[in-house]
Amino acid sequence: MLVNEFGEIGVDGSLFAGQLGEAQGVFVSEVPGGCMCCTAHLPMQVALNTLLRRARPDRLLIEPTGLGHPREVLGVLTGEFYKETLAIQKTITLVDARQLSDPRYTRHETFNQQIAIADLVVGNKADLYSDEDRAALTAYVAEHGAAHADVTITEQGALVLAQMQGPTQAGGPRQHTHHHDHDHVSLDQAPLTAEDRVRVENEGEGFRSVGWRFGQTQVFDRLRLQAFLTGLVVERMKAVFITDEGTFGYNSTPDGLTEIPLAGAEESRVEMIASELDPEWEDQLLACLSGAA
Repeated sequence: MLVNEFGEIGVDGSLFAGQLGEAQGVFVSEVPGGCMCCTAHLPMQVALNTLLRRARPDRLLIEPTGLGHPREVLGVLTGEFYKETLAIQKTITLVDARQLSDPRYTRHETFNQQIAIADLVVGNKADLYSDEDRAALTAYVAEHGAAHADVTITEQGALVLAQMQGPTQAGGPRQHTHHHDHDHVSLDQAPLTAEDRVRVENEGEGFRSVGWRFGQTQVFDRLRLQAFLTGLVVERMKAVFITDEGTFGYNSTPDGLTEIPLAGAEESRVEMIASELDPEWEDQLLACLSGAA
């Protein structure tokens, strides 16, 4: 699986590794630091080539950031370099149908491009939908999606494999019309020393992100951490924390916070995405360290 994250830290790889790893046949490569179309050349190709060489997969899943531009990513994958290597299957766009009442999404160029290019639009979180939400998604895809696009409603993103099979009918890349306003920071992803701490920010597409990495000996108080993460007001938060009660993965959306136990981690990582960043987050996070006053 090739994963792209808007933030510079990169959390998904640690989350996957703590649940399923290479011993179970799951190989993950990350391309952190913004939409894949900005990183679609050398960083994306290096990560993709490494993954293909190591895993030799029968099926490769590529997940761009929700702020990514899939048409340009698809242009790289269907280019001459990968012509004999990859057979591109259906392009899938995951949508929360409840967001269709929010103009921040419906007026956002990237959101609409992701629907326009999809072979299959998946309305996830069906257990939280009203009949009006389901009808709104079907109508929106009919207006903004491709004529061939299918719509399906799921819980927990559960899809039947057959729904993902078949060559994509999405068109090729078009001229870039969006503005690359990301403030990318070069971040060394090498392992930290035991006591190191790194903070990095990014911004673009109307959102900002901030992330931290903590060396392995920096252990968090689980109860304090839960209280802090539960109180966050963000669009998205993902994290892996080494705590005094074990290693846990966290995922926060406007619907709430989830916590899952992980087998372990080499370091703690957290990434937050919001319209505006709270300058007090770092002090509140540091106060969650075991032994903090």
